[in-house]
Amino acid sequence: MSILKKTADYLRLIKFSHSVFALPFAFTGALIAADGIPSLRQIFWITMAMVGARSGAMGLNRIIDRRIDALNPRTKDRELPRGVIKAWEAMVFTCLSLAIFVISAYQLNPLCFKLSPLAIIVLLVYPYTKRFTSLSHLILGLALALAPLGAWIAVRGTIDMEIIPLSVAVLFWVAGFDIFYALQDIEFDRRYGLFSIPSRLGIARSLWIARVFHLITVIMLLSLVPLFHLRGPYIIGVLIAVAILIYEHSLVKVDDLSRIDIAFFNMNGYMSLTIFLFTLFNYIL
Repeated sequence: MSILKKTADYLRLIKFSHSVFALPFAFTGALIAADGIPSLRQIFWITMAMVGARSGAMGLNRIIDRRIDALNPRTKDRELPRGVIKAWEAMVFTCLSLAIFVISAYQLNPLCFKLSPLAIIVLLVYPYTKRFTSLSHLILGLALALAPLGAWIAVRGTIDMEIIPLSVAVLFWVAGFDIFYALQDIEFDRRYGLFSIPSRLGIARSLWIARVFHLITVIMLLSLVPLFHLRGPYIIGVLIAVAILIYEHSLVKVDDLSRIDIAFFNMNGYMSLTIFLFTLFNYIL
């Protein structure tokens, strides 16, 4: 098997393309923390930390869920159920990824290094939550909410309350779109005793909860304006993000779930990139 083929398998294993969700918000947190552009060294190690943490998190998720994935028609063709990647190979990859995360945290500052085990615990706990609570969407949100908080700590070396609204925004944004994602597995989750808001409350109520979650996201993003004296470009970015979220919700209907993939991946990728780019414009214009 060629190296390129194996690399492609690992990238699919960790859904590398989904990095577009968390990484822009990490950079947004770094921009706000630096009140401008962070140093190149900080940017490099924040990027390495994010790549390591996210790759490790997805590796853990795939390893822990491999037997469930093998039973689900939607996920049975993933790399671990098919045997394209062995469980021990995925474990080695995951350990290396988390090692990169810890090393990167060490390179950033002492507080990042000291807190890195706590972040890993959150990443480890999440895959198990669907086995006992419908709040698993919020735990996933918490995991990704660590991205802007971690970037803030990376730049400033302190934990400050000012950055919490951005982390809360990310938490509810992720929880909202994860509800969309879980709509695909309602019947499977009910059959195998897995927990999610859609499997417990049904499609219509789940869509309303996702709307409320994304409303909280918008409120939190707007609350950053007075906190950090953000100006026109950032506000425009939030307004565009609102339009993207509204369009995202219009794609998913109670009687039509055919466009979940577009709502989940495309729209949320555009949303996170929009917030980052217009925050960047806020500081460079």
